[in-house]
Amino acid sequence: MPAVGSDTVMGTAERSRASEEGATTTTQERLPYRPLWVEEPARRRRLPDPVRTAAVRAVLIISLTLLQAMVAFLCTLAESWLAFPMVISSVVSTVVATWSVLDVWVTRQVWNQRNGVVSAPNSTARSLRRERRRVRRQARAAERAQERIRRQGGTGQLSHP
Repeated sequence: MPAVGSDTVMGTAERSRASEEGATTTTQERLPYRPLWVEEPARRRRLPDPVRTAAVRAVLIISLTLLQAMVAFLCTLAESWLAFPMVISSVVSTVVATWSVLDVWVTRQVWNQRNGVVSAPNSTARSLRRERRRVRRQARAAERAQERIRRQGGTGQLSHP
């Protein structure tokens, strides 16, 4: 019989036997298993990987820029010699942060253009994908036909393609 408080779950027969023997059971053994959280479906689709990577990069750069601007401000108030270099680097960081936000926007636009907006019923990307699939199917069928001709030893093949 497992010890009281152990990680093993006691069966009902063992539990009743343990209670008859005077052993105390913990609340973990008495209560049924309940998950800590219940997963719900996401309301919005997850960002594509390149867009999410660009967004994380932008957030990190913006947070560092804000931190740098705060240090520059405090150095200015303290009349420190570090104030001037920090202000200059803050200006440069602001330009870089603006560039990173634009990078997120451009990456998102490029992703939508290449892969299409799936939610739109008349999406041009969907029709392009359908057309590409049709062309691939035709190419595979033609390749299978050529393979069949080759296996037959050239019978039925024209003198020139």
